[in-house]
Amino acid sequence: MAAKIFPVIKLATKVTIAGGALYVAYDSGLLGSIEQGSEALGRASTAIPPAVEEWMKYFGLEAQLPTLPKVEFSPVEAWNSGVRSSISALSEAPRKATEYSTRGLQYVKDLAK
Repeated sequence: MAAKIFPVIKLATKVTIAGGALYVAYDSGLLGSIEQGSEALGRASTAIPPAVEEWMKYFGLEAQLPTLPKVEFSPVEAWNSGVRSSISALSEAPRKATEYSTRGLQYVKDLAK
């Protein structure tokens, strides 16, 4: 009987953890707009180091954590540059395909001589 219940309990635990993680991500604004995501990232970067320090004191660990590097990252700018790169590559694709076809044809002609 226990052999049949154990997989069900294991699956229920995994689903509960995944659902909880999804709820926390949604509730903190990570799944919202870009502005909400940037705001959530800022809140997390200020909340995580004190929380880790508190847990280390709780467990009696005296190790010094390295300081977090200051990263100037804007999700909006990263998204925009990715979109620009993709559109640029798509707009140049026909010209590049023609150029590469011409080069390949010339290479084959040079080999045939």
